[in-house]
Amino acid sequence: MSVPSRSLDDVDRRMLGLLVDDGRMSVNEVANRAGISRATAYARYDRLLARGAIRGFRADVDPGAIGLDIAAMILINIKQGSWPTMREQISRLPGVEYVALTSGEFDFVLLVRAPDIAALRDVVLHRLQGMPEVRSTHTIFVLDEQRHPIGSAHHLGLESGPRRLPR
Repeated sequence: MSVPSRSLDDVDRRMLGLLVDDGRMSVNEVANRAGISRATAYARYDRLLARGAIRGFRADVDPGAIGLDIAAMILINIKQGSWPTMREQISRLPGVEYVALTSGEFDFVLLVRAPDIAALRDVVLHRLQGMPEVRSTHTIFVLDEQRHPIGSAHHLGLESGPRRLPR
């Protein structure tokens, strides 16, 4: 279940921003940095979890540090009506990090990571273009990336760096 943004107040947004910056931060530290009591922080934390605003905690892995030095956006056109099965097939391909069903000129946008050009070539030329439902692909190499995780100060409209909120 998703939480409408209008139901998040400044304290919720500050807590989310702190947790996005450091998912291992204790609730006690979140309370201190957000300027709220520990009991309030625990109650709000539990509510954010229960309502689905926080879906989990993950490691932020540097793809290059684990040998995935090549990244590409792959735009795909498919046969009409085949998107439900194609989404599942595409999601299982090696190196596929992100799959979006889109409107407009292309049906899918993928973010694919690979250790080298040969591995990316295999995904595009053999695996994707080998699927009968795929009409065409367009590959765009990623030269540099900057990510702003949902929940970060950037997305929440907050200034960067922690600030204390009134209790």
